[in-house]
Amino acid sequence: MTDFLSTYHLLGLALGLCSFLIIGICHPIVIKGEYHFGQRFKLFFIVAGVLLCIGSLLVENVFLASLMGVGAFSCFWGIKEMREQQERVRKGWFPRNPKRTYPWDEKKEE
Repeated sequence: MTDFLSTYHLLGLALGLCSFLIIGICHPIVIKGEYHFGQRFKLFFIVAGVLLCIGSLLVENVFLASLMGVGAFSCFWGIKEMREQQERVRKGWFPRNPKRTYPWDEKKEE
């Protein structure tokens, strides 16, 4: 497939489109992960990011290695977004999970 993309000079466009989709998919994963698992979901992003980094180093195909690198750093960015998502929930911009306690709830009880 990469031969086809390279022959017709579409490799950059395909990589850009796939990067856009990977980054776009990560935001809903952050939202759902924070809602269902809380800040513990950061562990998923850490493990996925490290595995994708290692995979990117081991794969010889430039297109696939590039996509794995984009995925890895999107996961690392997701770790930062988890903290920001918790703040968005606190502000009421996103729904909070009624089955979980939040750090700001514990501060009110003291």
